[in-house]
Amino acid sequence: MSSTAEDPSGGGNPVQVTEVAAEEALSLLDEQGMDTDVSGLRLYVQQGGCAGLSYGMRFEHEPESDDAITEHHGLRVFVDPSSLNYIEDSVLDYEGGLQGAGFHVENPNVVSECGCGESFRT
Repeated sequence: MSSTAEDPSGGGNPVQVTEVAAEEALSLLDEQGMDTDVSGLRLYVQQGGCAGLSYGMRFEHEPESDDAITEHHGLRVFVDPSSLNYIEDSVLDYEGGLQGAGFHVENPNVVSECGCGESFRT
């Protein structure tokens, strides 16, 4: 079940996470010996890529004071206010397969993506 733990922006859903993505991220957090009750996955947007913006993800031991914090299937997700403007209402999924496995952001705010799918424009 997904629920918003804290959202200082007062807006909609910062991001949703599929159960498969949450399970994969929680497994990786556990492998790194991080406490999943406090630690989480930071999802952010940065300048770069051929379309102008790209996604970034990393594990963090605790959120920043101004982060939007949500919990999905036991995974805490941290999003900073600047990134939230670009990824609000997005869905983080995990895809496995012969072409390689990885996390993927389905973002309804994107107006165009580069050919490789690594960067986007809103």
